[in-house]
Amino acid sequence: MTRKILKPLLFATVAGLGLMTSTLAVSAETLADALVSAYRNSHLLEQNRATLRAADEDVAQAVSALRPVLQWTADYGYSATDTTIATYRAQGKSYDRLTAYTSLVAQMTLYDFGRTRLAIDMKKEAVLATREALRSVEQSVLLSAISAYTSVKSTAEQVSINENSVHVYGEDLKAARDRFEVGEVTKTDVSQAEAAEAAARAALAAARGNYQIAREAYKASIGHYPDKLSPLPKAPTLPKSLDTARETALRNHPSIKQAQHTVSMSELGVSAAAAERLPTIDGSAGFTKYEGGNKATNVGVGLTQTLYAGGKLSSAHRQAIASRDQAKAALSEAGVEIADSVAQAWAQIGVYQAQITAYDEQISAAKIAYEGVKEEATLGARTTLDVLDAEQTLLDARASRITAEADLQVGYYQLLSAMGLLTVEDLKLGIPTYDPAAYYNAVENAPVTSVRGKSLDRVMQAIGKKP
Repeated sequence: MTRKILKPLLFATVAGLGLMTSTLAVSAETLADALVSAYRNSHLLEQNRATLRAADEDVAQAVSALRPVLQWTADYGYSATDTTIATYRAQGKSYDRLTAYTSLVAQMTLYDFGRTRLAIDMKKEAVLATREALRSVEQSVLLSAISAYTSVKSTAEQVSINENSVHVYGEDLKAARDRFEVGEVTKTDVSQAEAAEAAARAALAAARGNYQIAREAYKASIGHYPDKLSPLPKAPTLPKSLDTARETALRNHPSIKQAQHTVSMSELGVSAAAAERLPTIDGSAGFTKYEGGNKATNVGVGLTQTLYAGGKLSSAHRQAIASRDQAKAALSEAGVEIADSVAQAWAQIGVYQAQITAYDEQISAAKIAYEGVKEEATLGARTTLDVLDAEQTLLDARASRITAEADLQVGYYQLLSAMGLLTVEDLKLGIPTYDPAAYYNAVENAPVTSVRGKSLDRVMQAIGKKP
């Protein structure tokens, strides 16, 4: 399944996150709402956007190397030579010569056999690699938000189960004490009921602590504390086979694309290092005005070439080749890692689904067993401990099912992330997004002033960020 096919399917799933028509949907925060908030409030995304803008400026600086450099100089000082002073003294005069002048000089590289153009292309590849790094960060931010949302819901359910457990065990303890009063059970039975009730209260305290931890993680990921959360949405549509998922990941994952641009950049680096041995043709023009009205003008063209630099140029060329080989190996390794992460995410989904099925069967059987043991205990065929054990088995199965369901929900999106399809665009959240090309387009030609910055300001304001 290609990315083109997956996008509409993802839209059908995730767009539905915000389209519930019930009163609950109006008042509760949906997963889509949480993802939008995480995207808009992520400092990590802001950090990496700034990193991308800095990379954009590298292109502008490389472009500027093709343009003339205009400088002015003003000088005021004393100058003299022994001959001049002797001449003045022979004439019976004192020498006190203060001079002043101003000059305007322009210099420009006329031809460098492609070195500057190679440098510009390298910086452009670096920009493209940095854009993919930003996309990778975006996926991490959204996956963290999904995990936080799911964790809050699952820990809240665990608290609810444990609160009910404390209530039930409290009733069991009360019943045991009443039966002890009439001689139906022993003191041991009462102690067992007391121990079970205390254990339930301890479990409740732990569940509440986990819920508070989940709330803090929610705030860190999404930007605010959770209030009322909607039920988790229908699972996103996934590819039909592991091979399809792998193919999509190897074609689309930002880590793969980033590594590809790094390889392209390193290839250019080899050519640039080789070109350093070639000559450079520079042009210059200057105008100087001296104190007293004298003027001087000069224009020239120069050809320079490094013949020997102590082995520096050869070393730089070898280093560029080694860097290229490293980048190619990194690309191959990235492919292996991405394919492995897809396979792991795919397998985990299968594990969680099998666990949920098993836990459903366990819950059903444990519930029947609990009811049966409880009934048998009233007839004297079972002990209080048997009842408590059966009840604990039922509680554990329900708690494990909640955990497995939460893991499965996160697992779906982990697979999308491994495939490179967990971005705001892919999820079709329907909000203005940061345009990584906006700033680049404004500065790629190295403007003297940022006159085109207003377009970038509008983009950042659209996503709720003041530039």
